[in-house]
Order: sequence, then C-alpha cells, then structure tokens
Amino acid sequence: MNARLNFASHSSSLTVAIAAVATIIAMSILWTVVILFQSRGAPMEQLAAAERACVQHAYQSERTACMNEWRAASQPKRVARR
Repeated sequence: MNARLNFASHSSSLTVAIAAVATIIAMSILWTVVILFQSRGAPMEQLAAAERACVQHAYQSERTACMNEWRAASQPKRVARR
C-alpha cells in the first residue's frame, strides 16, 4: 500500500489572509509583553542611571543596595491625604 501525501493547494488569497492573521496575533502578543514590562517595575532609564551611579561598588550585593537606595531617593515623596 503506497501512502502518498496529498497536499491541497490553497489559493494565494487564503495564504495571505492566514499570514495576516498570524502577524496580527504575533504583534498582539509582543505588544502585551511590552506593556507588562513597562507597567511592572522600574523603567529601564532609571535602572541604567542607577547602575551608572553605583559603578564604583565592587561587590554585587553592595551595587544592588546602592541601586535600590539611589532609585528610592529619586522617587517623588508620596504623602497620604485625607
């Protein structure tokens, strides 16, 4: 028994439509990931500035503590109001 693969030929418009839908889905996933990264945590520019400010520390633990202190000092003070 010969098993032959029979690939059905799709029209070019169907191929383009499927490619467009796949592109839209991929871009939506990428956009969602970007939004999540931007909404959670510190912006990259603050992290880069803190890293440049704390470059003199040799140990990673000291550098991390310095970066946390630097970022906390650069945040605006929030005062609770009633």
